[in-house]
Amino acid sequence: MWIRQFALMGLMILMSLPVVVGAARAEAPLKIVATTGMIADAARQIGGDLVQVRGLMGPGVDPHAYRQTRSDIVAMTRADLVLWHGLYLEAQMGEFFHDLARKRQVVAVAEGLPKDILRSHDTYADKYDPHVWMTPVLWKLVVVEVQKALTEARPEAAEVFAANAADHLADLDQLVAYGQAVLATVPENNKVLVTAHDAFGYFGRTYGFEVLGIQGISTQSEAGLNRIGELVNLLVDRQINAVFVESSVSDRSMRALIEGAAAQGHEVRVGGELFSDAMGADGSYEGSYIGMLDHNISTISEALGGDVPPRGMVGKLEAGT
Repeated sequence: MWIRQFALMGLMILMSLPVVVGAARAEAPLKIVATTGMIADAARQIGGDLVQVRGLMGPGVDPHAYRQTRSDIVAMTRADLVLWHGLYLEAQMGEFFHDLARKRQVVAVAEGLPKDILRSHDTYADKYDPHVWMTPVLWKLVVVEVQKALTEARPEAAEVFAANAADHLADLDQLVAYGQAVLATVPENNKVLVTAHDAFGYFGRTYGFEVLGIQGISTQSEAGLNRIGELVNLLVDRQINAVFVESSVSDRSMRALIEGAAAQGHEVRVGGELFSDAMGADGSYEGSYIGMLDHNISTISEALGGDVPPRGMVGKLEAGT
């Protein structure tokens, strides 16, 4: 008798398991792995409480040279959705992503951008400048691609993703307006942006700045002595007084510029540190996409003679920015 009761109890438990597991799965957050902090931020903004996002490349990490670690591989193979930038940004990881796409949903969120709005790569004839996050005008298009990827991965949450994306895009419109207003106050002859590598081309095109990088579009390109010499002469001849270092690139070449100009009797200072390929510290305002761009816009404008509100667009920037 007890054997029959035990068997019946076991059958009841087994019959109940699919319902319990199914409910838990429906409520579980969508597991997303994103390569850059900028993509991870977009996924969090759109997904809200319905997603669990892991960003591979934190503050100060250079995506041009990044290689996946063993823990990265484990995380991506267990993820529901993997988001990477594309446009040859994560060049060292491209083959891995193409292989992973056979088993997981993997989306290169910038690859779908119209090629006629992209800058040509300075080294590879068939590639494009990947730094589209440098202007919110272009980043809005990437945000839409992130929304599409999340919706495809979890169609039942489409309305939530659409509402969150609309809110985020409205915030990006505010950032667009702020950038146009603040950077317009920089005197025309000061609109020269000298940086460690050519990451600010889209920024310059959007806001009317001449951009000069010591290295090319990729930080893996060499910064030769001839290039440094050319820029030193340019700083002196055009009386450019401020240059900018980057959070994810060594400042060694920038120091060489400053020292070279000083040797010719021209003083050049560091106008500030910009976020180029990575955002600020996790949990900080600058650790969000909007905070990152607010910091860059405000820092550049102030250093080059523009008018900037105290602590940036909404008063959240760290003091002294």
